[in-house]
Amino acid sequence: MRLFNILARLPLLVLLTASPVCAQVTFGASGPEGEPFRRQEWRVPSPDTDIAARALLFRPSGAGPFRLAVIAHASTQNVLRRAQMPQPEYRALAAFLVARGFAVLVPERLGHGATGGHYVEDQGGCDEADYARAGRATAEEISVALDYLQKQDFIRRDAAVVIGHSAGGWGALALANADPKAIAAIVAFAPGRGGHANDEPNKICAPHTLLSSAAEFGKAARIPVTSLVAANDSYFTLAFSKALADAFRSGGGKDDFRALPAVGSEGHWMIETEAGVQAASSELARALNLPKPVATKKP
Repeated sequence: MRLFNILARLPLLVLLTASPVCAQVTFGASGPEGEPFRRQEWRVPSPDTDIAARALLFRPSGAGPFRLAVIAHASTQNVLRRAQMPQPEYRALAAFLVARGFAVLVPERLGHGATGGHYVEDQGGCDEADYARAGRATAEEISVALDYLQKQDFIRRDAAVVIGHSAGGWGALALANADPKAIAAIVAFAPGRGGHANDEPNKICAPHTLLSSAAEFGKAARIPVTSLVAANDSYFTLAFSKALADAFRSGGGKDDFRALPAVGSEGHWMIETEAGVQAASSELARALNLPKPVATKKP
């Protein structure tokens, strides 16, 4: 009888000691609002249904509904650097957008920082890099986060903008085939992958593959793109970046390529700084048809 009781309790013991990975994944706000600009931690969907991607949300005062801007961060093929990546904020860019009435979501993608999980946008080795597959994976991650936010009561369901940086910009190019009613415009800061091959400035892994993949993205593009690149970008030079925009246009996409002045010691990271946002402000306003800034009250 004692053995029977032990056996009868085994299923309950298994349930009580089950791995937490079986726990239900929850989305939404995961902390209080703070400063600046109602900064708040969120959890948003990812392509991995078992993992909620960490994100930061900034927004103006009031109840909305606000237009949504999603900022897609840069990436790296280096596993250790990805694991140690802090939560991306793009605070100066977020401030620029909040002042113009946008709610701003900065989601952290799979395989990065505290979100963790499998790095779904891996491009593979240098010589055989699959840039098209990597870009589509990044685009999917941007899309699922954007779709979730557009279902919130304080967010408009139309006219969102996507602003991508480096690998995030490359994913934004792949996302140009999305519904133009949901996403009104895309801005890509130094879009591309494979820059600084072997940590060498002005060297790109398989540049011909990057160009052909851009042309492929252009074939299905329905959303206008503006590419912005600093004069001192050593990951993707102005000349190569213009060729990339030309390739995207050759496939049928719209890409208004604009060169920006040199900012700091490395222009590739300009959009992460206040000086960089200031240097890009007029082009950003033009590309996104932004209204003039309004006074933003901190909560």
